[in-house]
Amino acid sequence: MPHTPATPTPNAFEATALSMFYADHPMGEITEATGLPEEEITALIAAQQRTFDAGETADTNPTAVDTEMNTIDGSVEQLLAWAEAHPAAGIRNKAARVRGDLAELTARRATDDAQREAEERVAKLKAELEKAQENLRAVKAGTHPAPASATAAPTPIRPGLGSGRTREELAAIRTWARANGHQVADAGMIRKAVLEAYDAAHQTPAARAS
Repeated sequence: MPHTPATPTPNAFEATALSMFYADHPMGEITEATGLPEEEITALIAAQQRTFDAGETADTNPTAVDTEMNTIDGSVEQLLAWAEAHPAAGIRNKAARVRGDLAELTARRATDDAQREAEERVAKLKAELEKAQENLRAVKAGTHPAPASATAAPTPIRPGLGSGRTREELAAIRTWARANGHQVADAGMIRKAVLEAYDAAHQTPAARAS
């Protein structure tokens, strides 16, 4: 398999020229800031593009790429430091503009990354909301099983609970109570005084005597 020879690492001036070109600086500014002729800059850009194109199909060593990028970043920083200390005001101004552009690009990349993360989060929340709405519609339509606690039958209230008397006996007590001037409700618990009066009235003579 043919191997594309590695492109030599750009020096500080070439790295700055590439950085300014990809930041959309006019060619005139690039030549003035770096001192490189336009033909050399054009050839440098073409060589860099061929390297990128070859990298799309050839195996790429990530360590080598990281090393090259770190070298370029260091070269750019060295060149900016040289330009910022240059006695010519025009060179210092250009260095200031380049550094400002780099800072702007860095901030823009951070903003884009934050926006992408927020959009991914919103998309995830929307998917969860749609699923919850679908479940709600299914429950309303009766096609989704309701929780067991919601369908459990209520515990029946036993007649005469707490009095130990049957339904029939309670009915008889109410009939007797009304016939003997006691006020009782049609349902619910009967007052203890009424129960005691009923029991006393229905005791046998022997029980009364004792």
